[in-house]
Amino acid sequence: MKTTAQSALVPAGNTALTLGFSGNLGNIEAYISAVNRIPMLTHEEETSYARQFRENNDLAAAQKLVMSHLRLVVSIARGYLGYGLPHADLIQEGNIGLMKAVKRFDPDQGVRLVSYAMHWIKAEMHEYILKNWRLVKVATTKAQRKLFFNLRSHKEGLDAMTPTQVDELARTLNVKREEVIEMETRMSGHDIALDAPSDDEDDKFAPIAYLSSEASEPTKELEARQYDRLQSEGLEAALGRLDARSRRIVEARWLANDDGSGATLHELADEFGVSAERIRQIESAALKKMKSALASYA
Repeated sequence: MKTTAQSALVPAGNTALTLGFSGNLGNIEAYISAVNRIPMLTHEEETSYARQFRENNDLAAAQKLVMSHLRLVVSIARGYLGYGLPHADLIQEGNIGLMKAVKRFDPDQGVRLVSYAMHWIKAEMHEYILKNWRLVKVATTKAQRKLFFNLRSHKEGLDAMTPTQVDELARTLNVKREEVIEMETRMSGHDIALDAPSDDEDDKFAPIAYLSSEASEPTKELEARQYDRLQSEGLEAALGRLDARSRRIVEARWLANDDGSGATLHELADEFGVSAERIRQIESAALKKMKSALASYA
C-alpha cells in the first residue's frame, strides 16, 4: 500500500512500514534492502527540506526527510531484537518516532536530524517494549529503566551473571550492585501483568506509569544542551567583549561566588577611585553588551 506524506507524518493503522514504497515488498528483508538503497541527504538538502516543511507545510519535503532516515530506524531496531519481539514491529514503532521527530525538527537549532531523531525513535521502541514485556514493576526508576535496556546486552548467554560481571555493570551504569541483581532476577522470573489492577494502590508504581519522562524528551534535552553551551562558551565570549575594568566589575559583582554574594558597588568604587553610581553605570553598560553577545547563543 502506498502512503502519502500526510499519512507518513500522521500514521494510521499499520501503514508505517510502507512509507511511500510502491509495489509489494514481500517481507522484512525486502523492506530493509529497499531502505538501504535510499540515498542519504546532504546537510544542505536536509536543511532546505526541513525549512520547506516547517515554513510552508510542504509534505513532500517532509517525506524526503523521513525516507532518507529509514535506515537509521532499521539500525536502531536491530539492537532491540533480544527482547523477543518481531523485527517488523520494532521498525514500525521506530518509524512512528521518526515521523514525530521530523514534525518537530527545527533546522536552525544547529543539530542534524539524525541526532535529533534518534531520541524519538528509541523512545517509541522503548514504550513498545515496555508495553509488551510483561514483568510487574520492571522499571520504576530512571536507573532501573537504564538497567532494563542494558542488562541483556551485558549478559553472556542465559546463565546468571557472575559477581565480577555484576560489579562491572553496576559501575558502568552508575547504579548499586543490588539493583543489578534485583533486575536480573525480575527478568528471569515468570511473566506478570504490566499494569497493576486499577483498584489497587500499586497501580501508581506499575511500569505503565513510567513509559515517558519529561526530562528525557528530545526538545528538553536540546534546551538543556543549549543552556550548557550558553553557560560555558557563550559566557566566556560575552566577557571577552568587555574592557578590563568592565570585566572586573561584572566578575566581582556576579561571578565571584556561587551563592551570588558578590562585591558591593561601594567596594568597587573604592577599588577604582570613582563613585558607586559610576560603578553602577559601567556595570549596566557591560551587562547590555554581554546580553547582545549572548543573543547568538540563545
